[in-house]
Amino acid sequence: MKTYNYSDLSIQDIRKLVQRNVDPANEIRSIVEEVISNVQEHGDRALFDYALKFDKVELDKLYLDKDELIEIAATVLPEQKAALEIAYNNIYKFHHAQLKAEDKVETMPGVTCWRELRPIEKVGLYIPGGSAVLPSTFLMLGIPARIAGCREIVVCSPPQKNGKVNAFIAYVALLVGIDKIYLAGGAQAIAAMAYGTATVPKVDKIFGPGNQFVTKAKTIIQSTTTTAIDMPAGPSEVLVIADETANPVYVAADLLAQAEHGMDSQAILVCTDAKIADAVLIEVEKQVQVLPRAEIVKKALDNSYIIVTNTLEEAMQFSNHYAPEHLILATVEWQSITANILNAGSVFLGNLTPESAGDYASGTNHTLPTSSYSRAYSGVSVDSFVKKITFQYITPEGIKNIGPSVEILAELEGLHAHKNAVTVRIKDK
Repeated sequence: MKTYNYSDLSIQDIRKLVQRNVDPANEIRSIVEEVISNVQEHGDRALFDYALKFDKVELDKLYLDKDELIEIAATVLPEQKAALEIAYNNIYKFHHAQLKAEDKVETMPGVTCWRELRPIEKVGLYIPGGSAVLPSTFLMLGIPARIAGCREIVVCSPPQKNGKVNAFIAYVALLVGIDKIYLAGGAQAIAAMAYGTATVPKVDKIFGPGNQFVTKAKTIIQSTTTTAIDMPAGPSEVLVIADETANPVYVAADLLAQAEHGMDSQAILVCTDAKIADAVLIEVEKQVQVLPRAEIVKKALDNSYIIVTNTLEEAMQFSNHYAPEHLILATVEWQSITANILNAGSVFLGNLTPESAGDYASGTNHTLPTSSYSRAYSGVSVDSFVKKITFQYITPEGIKNIGPSVEILAELEGLHAHKNAVTVRIKDK
């Protein structure tokens, strides 16, 4: 991990440092566009072909039904089931509290406006299954979809070498109440849910993280079809702000936890003293030696770096430029800087709050915006699975009160039919 002094960096240097997961030659886009076109034209046949090409498995069908999921899930051990159920309960509690009806507002006498929630009818959940199988992502997407009341939940996940899914994915399907999992991964799964095939239903909105190919597919789909996406959620990332009160062992563990997601993950340390950086690097070298995914971690760390600042305030300035998916404040002084957080997907406060807790079981959602998209996007929530429809009701008193203003505004815009729609009502009163 290369180290930079914040005071030596120009704004151009900072812009270059915070840029990640770019595709300057459009190589990823070209590949993804070809995949999308192939799925759109050939449907199921393309999915079978891609399963053989990318997943190295020849499928005889593109889904697992409930009986198959029950059989696969039977191998999950009792203590593993208990852990998944604790995560389920915490995530459910946190997300269920988000389902709130809004008050009606009388904007003037006789004019009442309000909003009501309606679930998105058909949603698609993409559960990655590449170098790491992620039942936690299934919980993070499936639970709020159920709470929102979505009528149809389509789940796609890449097949394993045996043509099935991982037992933990199968068990989560049963917890969430999913009766079928479609065996498709990558950009082809996104395309299948966007356009529909003979087997995979078309959905209204697609959710879920993935690699750069999945993220590119989602952004292309959003701009070329009527299918929406949750957010651009690509390779994972963490930014840790640490001062002299941080524990280097904990900080190193947090950086490595993020780096093991994949070779394109990024783990950034922003600290207030070079001594902290040195201590953390020693711990990183020590801890990485015993990790099963050490080779992946090392490649991710090659893409990562350290920034040394003079103060926590400067550290927060850089963090806001970076706009991290995960932000850890490894300091006992976290309360003094949280108000300065402008851009972050999810925040972990103090020395005893690892990002792993949010990834799995604290209750917050881990499907979050990456690559600086936290400047404009929030993480997944129940709100992501609903639409908020506005209503208004005007009484006889209300049309008299609001009518003249509407008539004037319509006339000054030259829209006389708009004015007349009010005028005819006022004349009847």
